[in-house]
Amino acid sequence: MIRIENLSKSFVLHNQGSATIPVMKDAQLSVAPGECIALTGVSGAGKSTLMRMIYGNYLANTGRIMVGDVDVATAQPREIISLRRETLGYVSQFLRVVPRVATMDVVAEPLLAIGTPADQARDKACSLLKMLNIPERLWSLSPTTFSGGEQQRVNIARGFAHDYPALLLDEPTASLDAKNREVVLSLIEAAKTRGAAIIGIFHDEAARDRVCDREVDVTGFTPQRAA
Repeated sequence: MIRIENLSKSFVLHNQGSATIPVMKDAQLSVAPGECIALTGVSGAGKSTLMRMIYGNYLANTGRIMVGDVDVATAQPREIISLRRETLGYVSQFLRVVPRVATMDVVAEPLLAIGTPADQARDKACSLLKMLNIPERLWSLSPTTFSGGEQQRVNIARGFAHDYPALLLDEPTASLDAKNREVVLSLIEAAKTRGAAIIGIFHDEAARDRVCDREVDVTGFTPQRAA
């Protein structure tokens, strides 16, 4: 479902004499439906960079990033938008939403975007918000007013609202209490069972051991190691 071939990336610092910082070279990776892999490696090794490249936030210098039949490395913006709407979900640690939009609508939006009837989309949003212990009195409020932990749980609910065939998870259990951590791990396990291909960053070793089938150390893709 996800396949990376000969992927390379460097950053150019235009405000510092156009200095070039190579961060990745000849990365290779594949993830099958129903499989969850963990990206590992020291801080700064390129885990988040790789995730952002897969999602299309960073352009690749060379190589292919296949998600289904779409090559993210060469796809047009409209193809990336379609991929994100229908195929590739991303759960980050940080919630970024339009202020004043109600939490219920934030969570339901991915389903509404693919044409799910409004009542069904909101029913699914209600179910996830309850599961993740967001008090019902908050559902009509913007999540920008919530605590950090509540915002993270809203972000998780939004990311799991649609049954994406592929998922990127950036520290999905970070800072969660034991009860909500268990809910998130159960959602990941359910996504694997239905056949989602998942790539995640998990600093929580117990969570990683529970839901991940294997690990990929991205330091193997750094230019010094790959040379």
